[in-house]
Amino acid sequence: MDEIKKILIATDGSEYTKEAVKKGLSLAKMLDAEVIGLYVVDISPILPMSLDESTFPMVDFLRNEGDDVLERLKKQGEEMGVKIKTLKKEGVPADEIVETAKIEDVDLIVIGTLGRSALEKLLLGSVAEKVIRHAPCPVLVVRTKKR
Repeated sequence: MDEIKKILIATDGSEYTKEAVKKGLSLAKMLDAEVIGLYVVDISPILPMSLDESTFPMVDFLRNEGDDVLERLKKQGEEMGVKIKTLKKEGVPADEIVETAKIEDVDLIVIGTLGRSALEKLLLGSVAEKVIRHAPCPVLVVRTKKR
């Protein structure tokens, strides 16, 4: 594997991505790699709906949450001495993660997952699974057990 100098850490601020963030930042520190922290405002549930005034409060809430999540990630990285840049995008999470990895020319993507059963994946889909299939680079999937 080539040298890892740029790591994309995808987070949604949930409990299951906290472990991925921690592992991604630790790895970046160890490798002296730059980190790009990415939060995707997931608008996929509202794509079939018309984007009228009734959907704005939900999207605004997600945008604000994204700002908070990225601020915490940036602070955590800076406290560890890791060079970190944050990005917030809107769209379908898996698509935006893969596209950002290509644009930013990252060497590794770090993403969290709950480790769902095959049936749950079939019914719900999996961001991690889609990223693995389409990523332009290796993907480190950090599994968090359900509590």
